[in-house]
Amino acid sequence: MTIHSSEALLAPSLRTRLARNVLLPLALTWLVGTGVTTGVAYHYAEQAFDRALLDDAYALASNVSAGPQGVQLKLTESELKALLFDQSESVYLAVLRSDGSLVSGHPWLHAVPQSGDKNFVFSDTSYQGRSLREVSLFLGGGAVGYQVVMAQTTRSRTDLLQRVLLFSFGPQLALLMILAVWLRRTIGADLQPLAAMQRALNRRDANDLAPVSVHANTRDVQQLGTAINALMMRIQGGIRAQREFAGNVAHELRTPLAGIRALTAYGLAQTDPQIWRLQLQSIAASEVRASHMIEQLLALALADETRDSLRLHPVALHTLVRRVVLSALPRADVAGVDLGALGIDESLSVMGDEGLIEGVLNNFLDNSLRYGKPAAGTLPTITVEVRASAEKVSLLVIDNGPGMHGHTPIDIRQRWQRSGLGADLETKQGAGVGLGLAIVARYADLLGASLELSNGGEVGSQQGGFCAGLHWVLSNKQENS
Repeated sequence: MTIHSSEALLAPSLRTRLARNVLLPLALTWLVGTGVTTGVAYHYAEQAFDRALLDDAYALASNVSAGPQGVQLKLTESELKALLFDQSESVYLAVLRSDGSLVSGHPWLHAVPQSGDKNFVFSDTSYQGRSLREVSLFLGGGAVGYQVVMAQTTRSRTDLLQRVLLFSFGPQLALLMILAVWLRRTIGADLQPLAAMQRALNRRDANDLAPVSVHANTRDVQQLGTAINALMMRIQGGIRAQREFAGNVAHELRTPLAGIRALTAYGLAQTDPQIWRLQLQSIAASEVRASHMIEQLLALALADETRDSLRLHPVALHTLVRRVVLSALPRADVAGVDLGALGIDESLSVMGDEGLIEGVLNNFLDNSLRYGKPAAGTLPTITVEVRASAEKVSLLVIDNGPGMHGHTPIDIRQRWQRSGLGADLETKQGAGVGLGLAIVARYADLLGASLELSNGGEVGSQQGGFCAGLHWVLSNKQENS
C-alpha cells in the first residue's frame, strides 16, 4: 500500500496515538466510575435525609392525640415553630384525619394513599415552584386514625450533590491532566530512539547501506533496529551479488566475443572453403565456452538469490545419484571414460535441496570429465560413491587423473581457476571457465555441508588421482530418518 505525502502529514504521530489510546479509555473509565460513585453516595445521603424527615414526622406524631374528642395537636405555636426550625430548609406539616380533613398545618398538603404494609410513604411534590420531599405517616386506626404529612425543600440535597461532584470530579480531572502530560513525556522519551533512527535514515544516501546505529531503551525498538540492519545486510549482499554478476559477465564475455569477432573477420578475409570450415569450428567452440560460462555465472547468481529463501528437506541421496550418473553416461562414453557408482543400493537420505545437490554432483562430474585425464595408455575412470557412517554421510567423485597440478584446495575453489589446460588451441577451447568448484563451494555452504578437495582417494582397490567430496554431519533427526 502506497502512502502519499499528504496522507502521511495528516496521520497522527505514534506518540499521539499511544497517548490517545491510553487516555481515552482511562478517561471513560474514570468518568463512569466517578458517576457510579457519586450516584451511590447521593443515594445513601438521600436515605439519610429521608430518615431525618421521617424522625421529624414521628416527633410531630408523638404530640398528636386521638380519642373520643377526635384528633388534636398538643403543641403551641411557639413549640411548633421550634420543632419545624431548620437553618437551610423550609419545613411544612399537616395533620389530617382519616377522611382527609385538616386538623392543623398547611392546607395545601394533601393526604396520600397508604401502600403496602409500611406505615409511611415518601414522595416528591412541589410548592410555589420549589421541589419538596414529602413523607406521609399513618397512625391509629378506624375512626381515630390520622395521618401526619411533613414536607421539606431539597436545597441541602442539591448542594450536597454539587459538592460531591465538585470534590470528586475536580481533583480527579486534575490528576488525569497530570497523567496525560506525564504519559506524553514518557511515551516521547521511549519513542526517541525511533525518531533518531528516522532522522538517521532520512540523512542517508541511497548507496549507504551501513548498519544503523540504534540506542534502544526497549526490546521492541532494539528488535526493530536489528531487523532493519539485517535487511540492510541482505540488500547490500544482493547489490554486491548483482554488481559482481554484471562485472563477471562484462569481463568474461569480452574475451570469447573478441575471439569470435577475430575468427569471423579472419574467415571473411579468406576465400578457401577449408579455412572457412576451420574458422566456423573455432567459432562454435568459442560459443560453447561462452554459453557454459554464462550458465555457470547464472548458477552462482541463483545460489546468491536462494540463500535467504532456501528450506532444506530430506533428499533420497541414492536415488538422486543413480539418476545423475545415468544421465551422464552418454557424455562419459563419448569421452571414453569408465563412469560408475558405488553405495547406492541402500536407501539413504540427507537434509538438503535436490536441485543444489544435483548441481554439486554435475559440477564434480564436469570437472573430472574435463581435467581427470590420466597418462596416455591408462583408461580414464570416474567413480561416484556414497559413504555413510555413524557420524556423517559423504558424496564422493573420484577420478584417476593428474590431480590438482600443484594447486591447493583453497586455490581451486576460487573463481576463474582452471587446471589441466593443454598447450594447443583445441584443448584451451574445450576447457572450462574456472567456476565449477566455486559454485560447488557456494552450494555446499547453502546445504550446510562441508566441501573437501584432495589428491588421491581410494575406491575399492583403485587409487584415484583427484577426490571431490561433500560431507553432511549427521544430527539425531537425520540419523532417525
